[in-house]
Amino acid sequence: MGWLLTQTRQFDAADVALSRALDEASDRLDAAATVNTLAWLRMRQGDLAGTIALASTWADEVEPRISRATMAELSAWGWLLVRLSTAAVRNAQPGDAEDAIRLARTAAVAMGGEYSPPRDFLRAFGPLTVAMKRAENAMVEERPDRVLALSGAIPLDDLRPTSNNRNRHLLDVAHARVKLRQHAEAFDVLRRVQSDAPEWITTQRYARDIFGQIISRRRTLTSDMREMAASIRLEY
Repeated sequence: MGWLLTQTRQFDAADVALSRALDEASDRLDAAATVNTLAWLRMRQGDLAGTIALASTWADEVEPRISRATMAELSAWGWLLVRLSTAAVRNAQPGDAEDAIRLARTAAVAMGGEYSPPRDFLRAFGPLTVAMKRAENAMVEERPDRVLALSGAIPLDDLRPTSNNRNRHLLDVAHARVKLRQHAEAFDVLRRVQSDAPEWITTQRYARDIFGQIISRRRTLTSDMREMAASIRLEY
């Protein structure tokens, strides 16, 4: 519930739901999963320092002994490190961001592949997750060439089309294409996301911003572009 409320930008209600879930967590891995979403909420609220402090504290708390760690333990630790990294890069702390994403990759490599627990997509984690988040950091740093280079090494067809992380990554790819003035290619990427996850893309302000940049200098829109504008609720 807290994740869904955060996704739909109902931040106050999300805070209440996640705080209650943390109080009622049955063990430290359940607590870490809740904190992971709480850190995401803090970041969406613009509280980067709070996100960094929360994720750092809990990453230290749940850090496992790599040689004996379970997949669930590595996933919990890795996700907290990812949250720390993505907040740090946005807070102009590139060194801290790189340190955290490097440790997250250590956790992912130790897992040996993607971890997808049944009926709990929020705890899915692995090398591909880290690679996509590294590309996200590059986009925050305004390095579109780096985004595309990293994306080229990610086998996106191996991921579920409904994966939020996959589709969020594709928005970064589209944004990178726009930055490189590759507008047709950027639009093709947006159409791919729209086809794979039509309900998800309608809630994405990021998608509207990217598409707005694509059409900003056009006098007329194609039928596909008008369909996209209607789908993501962009006025033009």
